[in-house]
Amino acid sequence: MNTLTINPGKLTLTDLRQIWRGTVSLGLAKDAYQAIHTSSATIQKIVEKGAPAYGINTGFGKLAKTHIPNDQLEELQRNLILSHSVGSGELIADNIARLILATKIGSLSRGYSGIRASVIDTMIAHYNAGIMPCIPSKGSVGASGDLAPLSHMTLALMGEGDVRVDGRIVPAKEALEKAGIAPVTLAAKEGLALINGTQVSTAFALNGLFLAERMLEAATVAGALSVDAAKGSDAPFDPRVHIVRGQPGQIAVAQIYRTLLQGSEIRRSHLENDERVQDPYSLRCQPQVMGACLDLIGNAARTLLIEANAVTDNPLVYAEEGDVISGGNFHAEPVAFAADSLALAIAEIGALSERRIALLIDATLSGLPPFLVASSGLNSGFMIAHVTAAALASENKSLAHPASVDSLPTSANQEDHVSMATFAGRRLNEMADNTATIVAIEALAAAQGVDFHNPLKTSPLLADVHQHLRQRVPFYDKDRLFAPDIEAARQMVLRGDLSAGCHDLFLPLYSN
Repeated sequence: MNTLTINPGKLTLTDLRQIWRGTVSLGLAKDAYQAIHTSSATIQKIVEKGAPAYGINTGFGKLAKTHIPNDQLEELQRNLILSHSVGSGELIADNIARLILATKIGSLSRGYSGIRASVIDTMIAHYNAGIMPCIPSKGSVGASGDLAPLSHMTLALMGEGDVRVDGRIVPAKEALEKAGIAPVTLAAKEGLALINGTQVSTAFALNGLFLAERMLEAATVAGALSVDAAKGSDAPFDPRVHIVRGQPGQIAVAQIYRTLLQGSEIRRSHLENDERVQDPYSLRCQPQVMGACLDLIGNAARTLLIEANAVTDNPLVYAEEGDVISGGNFHAEPVAFAADSLALAIAEIGALSERRIALLIDATLSGLPPFLVASSGLNSGFMIAHVTAAALASENKSLAHPASVDSLPTSANQEDHVSMATFAGRRLNEMADNTATIVAIEALAAAQGVDFHNPLKTSPLLADVHQHLRQRVPFYDKDRLFAPDIEAARQMVLRGDLSAGCHDLFLPLYSN
């Protein structure tokens, strides 16, 4: 496995995608350590001086006016982590836990958090040993940092609680002993530095971003295949149509549709004497809808990349001036807005895909056999698969409601406005899973439609997609247990396999 060297503040989306996929180990640039040491030394000077400084020798939140003696500072930090480890719900998946660890390492290493290098090195050792903290997914409102989930992350560093190794949950103490990693004892401010910040919200949203990219790819490919299955026109993808509007995502996506459909025998077969004047919107307006989704995804990517590199704990240490400033970088409003935008894109990708399924199974619109099966009546074909797609598209409409417009005060009204960014990001995984199922059903339906046009062939690029899909799921000649077929296609969408042969077409669209 290659090692990704973290240069604090300079992680790229390409780096983060590798972390998400689990294809790299981590290291820290050597020149990062000087700033870490200087920041930590500044905290020690403040402790020795004895003047009250929030989170260093005081209580937290509403208890900030309570001074803590120096001989109790380690106990203060330990108590902070134990009392704040109150998360609930399913455990965060390993790919998201990796993003949490990596972005926390990068943030702390910028030298504004007052944490010792040994703690950061322990975090890197955890990551490289495959020791993922067991973090409950619920319990953060996305302000004052992702306190509860990050406390569960920190428990593992202390040798407390549980961790997951190779998919198996074991006590943290046992996993650390086996890996030869010493638990950390937190010094002044270190617990607060570890649990203050937006890393959980950001990791959830990054997971949603990377899944949204896969949904966009798969749905674009499936949508192009649906055009051929329904003997639709490629005229709406003419570049002149899109240039006069000027929307960048629309222009870029239209180019991909043109490339995907180029060389189709099915298209050539109905260039003349086709009585239809215009295709339904779900075919004709794909560049307009998918291009708008692409633009939302791109905007979210820019915000989340900034946040992944940001320093978001509190208070912040400015070693050169000797200042410790209490601010509010832990408020995750930018992440909440980005996640809400991604929710819109993921929902619309699925909604448009569902409409194409409805078109394909309707013989009066598609010209294909009813419900895409021979002997319909005896066979129900894709009838209820479409119902599943409709149910999931409807679920996504509710899930797409913006989380960022909600706020509940916490900590006795000290923390009186919060972002709800953690839920905003967390729900993206469920939404992407719904959309993946919808797109999988469309891909199967479109492949079925293309098969009915034999011996005419679709385009070379789409023929490869079709062949790849048929290696997993055979032609639907009569009713059979359909759920395993849909699941196989869904996994292809989620893994990026459905569009793998066309992936290079999409690479210029993504921020890196």
